[in-house]
Parts: sequence; C-alpha cells; structure tokens
Amino acid sequence: MANIAEGFGRSGSGEFIQFLAVAKGSACEVSSHVYVALDQGYISQPEFERLIDVAEKTVNLIGGLMKYLQQSTIKGAKYKR
Repeated sequence: MANIAEGFGRSGSGEFIQFLAVAKGSACEVSSHVYVALDQGYISQPEFERLIDVAEKTVNLIGGLMKYLQQSTIKGAKYKR
C-alpha cells in the first residue's frame, strides 16, 4: 500500500505506474510467503486458499489500474503546469 501511495504522490502517471508495478510484485511476494506458511504448517488449507485468493485479486486489481493508466490520456497533475 505504501508503494501505491508514494507513486500517487509523485503526481505523474508514468511514475505511478512504476510504483504500482512494485506493489504488484510485492503482492506476488506475499503469495510466495503464503505458500511457505502452508508448507511449514503455520496456516491451514482453508486459510491458505483465502489468502491466495486475496493476493490474486490484489494483483489483478493493481494490474487493471496499471492498464487503465497506460491507456489514459491523463498524465498527472505535474503536467498541467
């Protein structure tokens, strides 16, 4: 979430997309940790499935926002000057 906020604060869609990519990578990293947690017996199968579902939805939402911004003609507040 911090990467998304930092990217948004940069006021340019290019930088925002870059930070969204980092956030998307972090969500994928969370998925890998969830697999490790399951393998180590720290979480149950139902909890694993719930967490993986949330991580996948997060990755998809971030990816959708990235695609929207890439196709948008809006380039950010810093370009209005």
